[in-house]
Amino acid sequence: MAACISRDIFKTLGNLRRPLLFCRSYGSGKPWNLGKLNHVAIAVPSLEGQTKLYRDVLGAKVSEPMDLPEHGVTVVFIELGETKLELLQPLGEKSPIAGYLKKKPAGGMHHICIEVDSITEALKTLSANNIQAIDPEPKIGAHGKPVVFLHPKDCGGVLTELEQA
Repeated sequence: MAACISRDIFKTLGNLRRPLLFCRSYGSGKPWNLGKLNHVAIAVPSLEGQTKLYRDVLGAKVSEPMDLPEHGVTVVFIELGETKLELLQPLGEKSPIAGYLKKKPAGGMHHICIEVDSITEALKTLSANNIQAIDPEPKIGAHGKPVVFLHPKDCGGVLTELEQA
Protein backbone atom coordinates (compact mmCIF):
# COMPACT_ATOMS: atom_id res chain seq x y z
CA MET A 1 0.00 0.00 0.00
CA ALA A 2 1.45 3.42 -0.91
CA ALA A 3 0.47 6.92 0.12
CA CYS A 4 1.56 9.72 -2.18
CA ILE A 5 1.28 13.47 -2.11
CA SER A 6 -1.53 14.54 -4.42
CA ARG A 7 -0.56 14.90 -8.06
CA ASP A 8 -2.08 18.42 -7.89
CA ILE A 9 0.92 19.43 -5.80
CA PHE A 10 3.18 18.32 -8.64
CA LYS A 11 1.41 20.82 -10.89
CA THR A 12 2.02 23.53 -8.31
CA LEU A 13 5.67 22.63 -7.74
CA GLY A 14 6.44 21.84 -11.35
CA ASN A 15 6.56 18.69 -13.40
CA LEU A 16 8.82 16.59 -11.21
CA ARG A 17 10.98 14.24 -13.21
CA ARG A 18 11.04 11.56 -10.52
CA PRO A 19 7.65 11.61 -8.74
CA LEU A 20 8.39 8.32 -6.96
CA LEU A 21 10.73 10.28 -4.70
CA PHE A 22 7.62 11.81 -3.14
CA CYS A 23 5.88 8.52 -2.28
CA ARG A 24 6.00 6.64 1.00
CA SER A 25 5.89 2.90 0.67
CA TYR A 26 4.56 0.92 3.62
CA GLY A 27 5.87 -2.59 4.12
CA SER A 28 8.02 -2.43 0.98
CA GLY A 29 11.23 -3.25 2.81
CA LYS A 30 12.75 0.09 1.81
CA PRO A 31 15.04 1.19 4.69
CA TRP A 32 13.63 4.74 4.85
CA ASN A 33 10.36 6.62 4.46
CA LEU A 34 9.46 10.03 3.16
CA GLY A 35 7.50 12.11 5.66
CA LYS A 36 5.60 15.37 5.73
CA LEU A 37 6.38 18.71 4.16
CA ASN A 38 8.41 20.50 6.84
CA HIS A 39 8.63 23.96 5.30
CA VAL A 40 8.65 26.13 2.22
CA ALA A 41 11.59 28.55 2.19
CA ILE A 42 11.23 32.08 0.85
CA ALA A 43 14.21 34.31 0.09
CA VAL A 44 13.64 37.90 1.24
CA PRO A 45 15.84 41.00 0.97
CA SER A 46 14.82 42.01 4.52
CA LEU A 47 13.21 39.94 7.27
CA GLU A 48 11.63 42.93 9.00
CA GLY A 49 8.79 43.65 6.56
CA GLN A 50 7.85 40.02 6.00
CA THR A 51 8.01 39.23 9.72
CA LYS A 52 5.62 42.12 10.43
CA LEU A 53 3.24 40.92 7.71
CA TYR A 54 2.96 37.38 9.08
CA ARG A 55 3.03 38.32 12.79
CA ASP A 56 1.21 41.65 12.99
CA VAL A 57 -1.19 41.50 10.03
CA LEU A 58 -1.90 37.79 9.62
CA GLY A 59 -1.48 36.82 13.30
CA ALA A 60 0.95 33.93 12.79
CA LYS A 61 3.43 32.72 15.39
CA VAL A 62 6.84 33.93 14.26
CA SER A 63 10.23 32.85 15.65
CA GLU A 64 13.07 35.16 16.55
CA PRO A 65 15.67 35.63 13.79
CA MET A 66 18.49 33.09 13.95
CA ASP A 67 21.86 33.55 12.23
CA LEU A 68 23.23 30.43 10.56
CA PRO A 69 26.72 31.47 9.40
CA GLU A 70 27.54 27.97 8.11
CA HIS A 71 24.64 28.36 5.63
CA GLY A 72 25.11 32.10 5.03
CA VAL A 73 21.58 33.03 6.12
CA THR A 74 19.47 34.52 8.86
CA VAL A 75 16.21 32.60 9.23
CA VAL A 76 12.79 33.23 10.72
CA PHE A 77 10.16 30.49 10.93
CA ILE A 78 6.45 31.17 10.59
CA GLU A 79 4.33 28.37 12.05
CA LEU A 80 1.37 27.24 9.95
CA GLY A 81 -0.10 24.25 11.73
CA GLU A 82 2.04 21.21 10.97
CA THR A 83 4.27 23.02 8.49
CA LYS A 84 6.22 26.26 8.38
CA LEU A 85 7.39 29.02 6.14
CA GLU A 86 11.11 29.72 6.44
CA LEU A 87 12.13 33.27 5.58
CA LEU A 88 15.76 33.49 4.45
CA GLN A 89 17.78 36.69 4.48
CA PRO A 90 21.39 36.73 3.26
CA LEU A 91 24.08 36.76 5.93
CA GLY A 92 27.02 38.22 4.05
CA GLU A 93 27.76 38.74 0.37
CA LYS A 94 28.81 35.11 -0.22
CA SER A 95 25.43 33.82 0.92
CA PRO A 96 23.62 31.65 -1.65
CA ILE A 97 20.56 33.78 -0.87
CA ALA A 98 22.47 36.94 -1.88
CA GLY A 99 23.05 35.33 -5.28
CA TYR A 100 19.39 34.38 -5.52
CA LEU A 101 18.31 37.95 -4.69
CA LYS A 102 20.60 39.36 -7.41
CA LYS A 103 18.45 37.44 -9.90
CA LYS A 104 15.15 38.12 -8.09
CA PRO A 105 15.55 41.33 -6.04
CA ALA A 106 12.04 41.12 -4.55
CA GLY A 107 12.66 37.55 -3.36
CA GLY A 108 10.59 34.44 -3.91
CA MET A 109 10.28 30.74 -3.20
CA HIS A 110 13.75 29.27 -2.70
CA HIS A 111 13.17 25.61 -1.76
CA ILE A 112 10.88 23.05 -0.20
CA CYS A 113 11.86 20.80 2.71
CA ILE A 114 10.51 17.29 3.22
CA GLU A 115 11.23 15.09 6.22
CA VAL A 116 12.78 11.63 5.95
CA ASP A 117 13.23 9.12 8.73
CA SER A 118 16.77 8.15 7.63
CA ILE A 119 18.74 10.71 5.67
CA THR A 120 21.69 8.31 5.28
CA GLU A 121 19.53 5.62 3.69
CA ALA A 122 17.70 8.21 1.59
CA LEU A 123 21.03 9.42 0.19
CA LYS A 124 21.96 5.85 -0.78
CA THR A 125 18.68 5.41 -2.65
CA LEU A 126 18.98 8.79 -4.34
CA SER A 127 22.56 8.11 -5.43
CA ALA A 128 21.57 4.70 -6.80
CA ASN A 129 18.90 6.48 -8.87
CA ASN A 130 21.28 9.19 -10.16
CA ILE A 131 19.62 11.97 -8.18
CA GLN A 132 22.35 14.44 -7.29
CA ALA A 133 22.76 15.86 -3.79
CA ILE A 134 24.36 19.30 -3.82
CA ASP A 135 26.66 18.31 -0.94
CA PRO A 136 27.72 14.66 -0.64
CA GLU A 137 27.29 14.64 3.14
CA PRO A 138 24.43 16.04 5.26
CA LYS A 139 24.94 19.31 7.14
CA ILE A 140 23.20 20.44 10.30
CA GLY A 141 20.24 22.66 9.40
CA ALA A 142 18.25 25.36 11.19
CA HIS A 143 16.38 22.81 13.32
CA GLY A 144 19.62 21.22 14.53
CA LYS A 145 19.00 18.13 12.39
CA PRO A 146 20.90 16.72 9.40
CA VAL A 147 19.81 18.10 6.03
CA VAL A 148 20.79 17.62 2.42
CA PHE A 149 19.75 19.56 -0.68
CA LEU A 150 18.89 17.84 -3.95
CA HIS A 151 19.81 19.47 -7.23
CA PRO A 152 16.86 21.19 -8.94
CA LYS A 153 17.69 19.57 -12.29
CA ASP A 154 16.74 16.20 -10.75
CA CYS A 155 13.60 17.52 -9.02
CA GLY A 156 11.63 19.27 -11.74
CA GLY A 157 13.43 22.58 -11.24
CA VAL A 158 12.65 22.71 -7.50
CA LEU A 159 15.52 22.90 -5.00
CA THR A 160 14.51 20.20 -2.51
CA GLU A 161 15.84 19.85 1.01
CA LEU A 162 15.54 16.59 2.92
CA GLU A 163 15.63 16.82 6.72
CA GLN A 164 16.10 13.98 9.18
CA ALA A 165 12.84 13.74 11.15
